[in-house]
Amino acid sequence: MSSAVRGKTWRRGLVAAGSAGVAAAIAFTMQPATASPPEESPSMGEAFSEAAAEYDVPRDLLVAVGYGETHLDGHNGKPSQDNGYGVMHLVSNPDRQSLEKAAKLTGESVKDLKNEDSVNIQGGAAVLRAHADALGLTATEREDPANWYSAVARYAGASSPQLAKLYADNAYEILGEGVRANPKGEGSVRTEAQRVSPDRGKYAKVGEVGTKSEDYPPALWVPASESNYTAGRSADISQVVIHVTQGSYAGSISWFQNPEAQVSAHYVIRSSDGEVTQMVRDGDTAWHARDANSSSLGIEHEGYVDDPSWFTDSMYQASAALTKHLADTHGIPKDREHIVGHSEVPGNDHTDPGPNWDWDKYMGLVNG
Repeated sequence: MSSAVRGKTWRRGLVAAGSAGVAAAIAFTMQPATASPPEESPSMGEAFSEAAAEYDVPRDLLVAVGYGETHLDGHNGKPSQDNGYGVMHLVSNPDRQSLEKAAKLTGESVKDLKNEDSVNIQGGAAVLRAHADALGLTATEREDPANWYSAVARYAGASSPQLAKLYADNAYEILGEGVRANPKGEGSVRTEAQRVSPDRGKYAKVGEVGTKSEDYPPALWVPASESNYTAGRSADISQVVIHVTQGSYAGSISWFQNPEAQVSAHYVIRSSDGEVTQMVRDGDTAWHARDANSSSLGIEHEGYVDDPSWFTDSMYQASAALTKHLADTHGIPKDREHIVGHSEVPGNDHTDPGPNWDWDKYMGLVNG
């Protein structure tokens, strides 16, 4: 794969005509010349198609990876919890530099990769193709989405093979179901359902994520880094704090295992099916709500504050069952004074779970 600058013809805001051509037209006609209008920005669906063609990546698989990361929402260039940007969640943190890698591969600026959806998609395609090249996929092999499993797993930048497998499995589940998305102001993005049996390679022998939780048996146990929480507690547990990850399920679990994160929560819940992973024991102090850390339990929910599509019935039901269990176990009243949003905890500057979180529905389930 070439590392030359790519995709300039469909990048936002480019002007088709140069000043030299305009000057020549003026001299010839002696009439005022009008510059050619700027090229229209490609729709997101077009951006995926062009990036996939440019880097020889299966288009629908590229969409599936992006949908699993962000539901195809670039969030206006704002970073995720682990400092990832854009539709394809290009990351820049001490352990993962897919953003910088994309800049090197495409010749695009970091600023544009963060803020321009079409450029970000181009960067994601370039990084995914680079992983395929590192794995030795031939041109013929690249034609079959089934052969890209290990490249998708590498794209995750996960903290363990188990999480990489979880990430790739999710992408192929999305590929199998198809995508019907309408990103804000970007038109529709559609893929047809494709039942693909991926070649998992070395990941075929990788076990499932975690073991069973001792505090909450329906949950998986995947411990956070010891650098991201405090053993024991200095106060009685009196609250449950509801958070939104600002990132994906696998990515958030991986981030809490990163000692550089300096943050954690007791539980993380997946959007698609309500799977629950515990990362800090109830008796230990997760770092999730500043001054309320010592007296609270934190539950993270996969997704983004400004996108209600993440808040599924499965997630609400699983979270409410968990909160009911925690309240009954620790003697926490099941009311809005003791089950609160991150934004409602004094001394915090976060906005989660935000206006799209349905508190009436949630509390009804907790008390149902």
